[in-house]
Amino acid sequence: MSEIEIIIQKLIKFRDERDWKQFHNSKDLALAISIESSELLELFLWKGNEEISREKLKDELADILSYCFLLAEKHQLSVPEIIQDKINKNNLKYPADKAKGNAKKYNEL
Repeated sequence: MSEIEIIIQKLIKFRDERDWKQFHNSKDLALAISIESSELLELFLWKGNEEISREKLKDELADILSYCFLLAEKHQLSVPEIIQDKINKNNLKYPADKAKGNAKKYNEL
């Protein structure tokens, strides 16, 4: 079992011990990801680019990743597999020889 699978099992155990699965439908998990992402953004509000509390950053990233992992698990998606698939797609959209050092979108390269 991979580390990600172990973490997902721990999240499920935590959730199930509290009978929270009933609240973890796809829509609400997606909303939770968005809300937690906003809380991550709030850490940067009115500050410099790298002026952030490492502890708060860890907490917000953990919240976001937890909901992402639960949503992937709900739809029987392998986190490593979907990330690798996206990397492969992005390799085609953003070839290194055209995209290197360039922030343009793939259709503008």
